[in-house]
Amino acid sequence: MAFADPLATIKEFSLDEGMHVADFGAGSGAYAIPMARRVGSGRVYAVDVQKDLLETVKREAARERVHNIEIVWGDIEEPKGSKLADRSVDRVLVSNILFQTEHKEQIAKEAARILRPNGLCLVIEWSGSYGGLGPKEAAVVRPADARRIFLNNGFAEAKEVSAGEYHYGILFRRL
Repeated sequence: MAFADPLATIKEFSLDEGMHVADFGAGSGAYAIPMARRVGSGRVYAVDVQKDLLETVKREAARERVHNIEIVWGDIEEPKGSKLADRSVDRVLVSNILFQTEHKEQIAKEAARILRPNGLCLVIEWSGSYGGLGPKEAAVVRPADARRIFLNNGFAEAKEVSAGEYHYGILFRRL
């Protein structure tokens, strides 16, 4: 199994032409760019608190001629921090950010706020520290904790998703 394969993982995300997707903690765009290709005439909102990473997404998207990514400088740990409208997106990706954040519950609340009813949220997280390859052991968010966070904030679990050798994936449906 590979370290991580964004293309394989997003196949499990049921992305269709014309959808609107929020990529929380978009980082350098590893998921945003392939998702943008998948939704075609739709839109991907690359949301991150780090402006330098958003610049990387912008550059990579331009280099690869992907023009349906909107860069959003926002803090998803704050209420309405994604700056997206209520019930405005079909999918939310939360990849490798829970372990880095203090207000994990707020991230789930923000995802629920912007998702349309029955929209999907895919959570991908490190499944361990792996001797320092991943986050510090104390920061690892276990699958049971991710489930608790999202189930307590407006979601039902849909299914587990393969996310590579060092990560787990859980797909949630907004209630």
